[in-house]
Amino acid sequence: MTGKIFRQSPLTEATYYILVSLTEPLHGYGIIKKVELMSKSRIRLAAGTLYGAINSLVSNKLIKPMGEVGESKKRKLYMRTEAGSELIRYEVMRLEEMAANGKSELGDN
Repeated sequence: MTGKIFRQSPLTEATYYILVSLTEPLHGYGIIKKVELMSKSRIRLAAGTLYGAINSLVSNKLIKPMGEVGESKKRKLYMRTEAGSELIRYEVMRLEEMAANGKSELGDN
């Protein structure tokens, strides 16, 4: 893992889910709906949260714009980069370790 990717961790829960959702090119509304579905409606992204996170993810090269859709071309598509996938792998490993340690300390093994 590169140092830059490591410095992006830990992700906020919203940013984590946005990054995870981009297995295929999606526009903002598509991301909102997919995150809501994956989280069983526990996470409902507001537009400001979504687009702030998207801007940060693009500037850190974790996702990239993939073009535009729709008649007015206002819906921009985004896709996760390999660096974004690498960061997700790291976050999953980190979260699994945290969960295992918590279970162990609670005696829930």
